Amino acid sequence: MISTPNRRRAVALVEEAMAQGARQEKACALLGISARTYQRWTREGGIEPDRRPEAPRPAPANRLSEAERERILEVCNQPEYASLPPSQIVPLLADAGDYVASESTFYRVLGEAGQLHRRGRAQAPKRPSKPKSYRATGPNQVWSWDITYLASAIRGAFYRLYLVMDIYSRKVVGWEVHEQERADLAAGLVRRACLAEGITHPGLVLHADNGAPMKGATLMATLQHLGVVPSFSRPSVSNDNPYSESLFRTLKYTPAWPNKPFESLEAARAWVHEFVSWYNGTHRHSALKFVTPNERHEGRDKSILAQRKAVYEAARKRHPERWSGATRNWEPVGEVWLNPDQPKAIAGPENERIAA
Repeated sequence: MISTPNRRRAVALVEEAMAQGARQEKACALLGISARTYQRWTREGGIEPDRRPEAPRPAPANRLSEAERERILEVCNQPEYASLPPSQIVPLLADAGDYVASESTFYRVLGEAGQLHRRGRAQAPKRPSKPKSYRATGPNQVWSWDITYLASAIRGAFYRLYLVMDIYSRKVVGWEVHEQERADLAAGLVRRACLAEGITHPGLVLHADNGAPMKGATLMATLQHLGVVPSFSRPSVSNDNPYSESLFRTLKYTPAWPNKPFESLEAARAWVHEFVSWYNGTHRHSALKFVTPNERHEGRDKSILAQRKAVYEAARKRHPERWSGATRNWEPVGEVWLNPDQPKAIAGPENERIAA
């Protein structure tokens, strides 16, 4: 719809173009209107206003009358229906031989009257808030842990692998295999991992999902005693714990993964021991510019990547014609974020690793 002032301006432009010898049809086409539209606008020597908003329109035949709307509200507010939703009210009315309106009409009228809310004692579902963001600028600042199943030789029975990793270096800092999932077993694992890594300062963040062992009273008490800050994923959101999930995929898709279930608990522990030794000391992690987790954890990645950069620069000097741009980026990976805010997490004042 074109307003009257814009119509006047368009007519003036067309008339100016025609006065200079342009054809009416061509001048109108430049403005994006047809010659018929221009002629209609200038009918009887004046600019014809757009009457479409003011045009009389017949009321829809199926529109409810005010009495019918009041009837719907009256029915919904009766004591026997006050705690029921329209999906329950409409069938009850039909059983009583009364048809007032359709279910969707009930919902629409209640919504327009501000009465569309949960009836009874049921509370509206709450959307869990996103977990805090944590930034790791060095090892032993943010850990992530989880439990995964390892199949046993007995059908339907599984061993549980408890595995704790450092998200900055991706190093596995603690692991154990047990037959049950218990908070006291997790507490012992975390205590031993902190001892092995020499954690003496409070503020270490330990992130996990919402499983029972992760929130057990024994583990929570242990974390409080050690000065470890617990962090949890949202319920049923695996993306909130991506580092542990990624590590479990690496574990179960490695070529060394056994083709048959583990014969015993000792066999499972022996295999996991070999895997962790390979993962920490031999596996070159793609997210770490292909250095091992141990090298990253111990700070040796910077010198290794600097040496790689020097090798590439030397190769480029020997054959500059083979390089169309810069050499491969071997700069060390900087800070690592857990569940960063969008577009960028902001560090909080109370802890430089905790984002607001």
